[in-house]
Amino acid sequence: MVCIAAFIIFCLLSVFVAILSIFKRDLGKKYWKTFKKAWGCVGKKVTLQKCEMGFKDDIKNSVLSKVIVKKPKLVKPISVGIEVVAVLIVVVTVWSLVTAVKSGLALWTLGTCDVVHPSACIIGAEVCSIDGDEPKNVVEYVGRWFEDWGEIFLAVPDKFRSWEVSEFDLSGVVAVGTNLPSDAPGAFDIMDPGCIVCLQSYRNQLNSGFFDKYSTVLVPYPIQNPDGSYKFANSDLIVRYIFAADMKGVPESTTEVEGQTSMGQAIFGEIFTEFNEDHIIYQTVFNDYLNRDEARELLEKWLAKWGYSEDEIVKIREIAESDAVTDKIAKNKDIVENNIHAKGIPTMIYDNKKHTGRYEAE
Repeated sequence: MVCIAAFIIFCLLSVFVAILSIFKRDLGKKYWKTFKKAWGCVGKKVTLQKCEMGFKDDIKNSVLSKVIVKKPKLVKPISVGIEVVAVLIVVVTVWSLVTAVKSGLALWTLGTCDVVHPSACIIGAEVCSIDGDEPKNVVEYVGRWFEDWGEIFLAVPDKFRSWEVSEFDLSGVVAVGTNLPSDAPGAFDIMDPGCIVCLQSYRNQLNSGFFDKYSTVLVPYPIQNPDGSYKFANSDLIVRYIFAADMKGVPESTTEVEGQTSMGQAIFGEIFTEFNEDHIIYQTVFNDYLNRDEARELLEKWLAKWGYSEDEIVKIREIAESDAVTDKIAKNKDIVENNIHAKGIPTMIYDNKKHTGRYEAE
């Protein structure tokens, strides 16, 4: 272990020694000679051959030479300490390499280097993360570590898959956009009404003409925390009203709601693009200012504004709490987490590919 640890340390010191050797060539020659010995020893270890014992002794002697003269009694414990430190260096290095490989594979397959907390990965796409359970002890931590590998390998086929919107259950979606021809390319857009990245993505799609090119369906998906609560206040209620209004249909007193093609899109559009009288975006109003009853009151105020009668609003309220809507939410959750393997949203499918993170106009 000593020679392997020495090789690791020499690798880390290489850059500094290379710079110093410009001014002190003897230092570079001495370092290079010892480095070649360490590399030779590691090469033998890898090929299951016996390492040159002299090198190990050289390393120890160079450390212990001064101790032997001044405090000979400390030689043995320090020698043992060197062995222990060598083992720790090797273990930490191997663990770091494995973690780096795991993070790289996760980034490639899932779009994030942190499987449990996707938004914590600074080199991944900007998302509202779908977080996993936080390990509470060593046993759970080890189990979670292997679960992460399982999720990564399950998602590998997704990189080589041709994604088609038609292959998903479209009973829990909201139609978006203009009257496009039947042969227009499709798009599948997963969004949480409370997610700021979803708001930005929706606006980018709207302003860039994405909905005029792709026959798009929005997939309302309220992100749940591991404890069952929702990541954003009132997201579950909003999604329920989105489904309920869509199931009830456009009110008889109007044929169009501010250019929207469905009542579900009308609610999404109001939350993502409109402001209240204090010029606060409605998404922030729902997330930070309203309790559940106040959020329901505002949603029903919009429904009345769009032409629904009082009786129709009561019916929508009943549908929102029905098993039918609960089933739609459960189906979408299964699609997002178990079929698409999304670790954060927005996640989009278009042009036969899965795209994670905010949509950026080309």
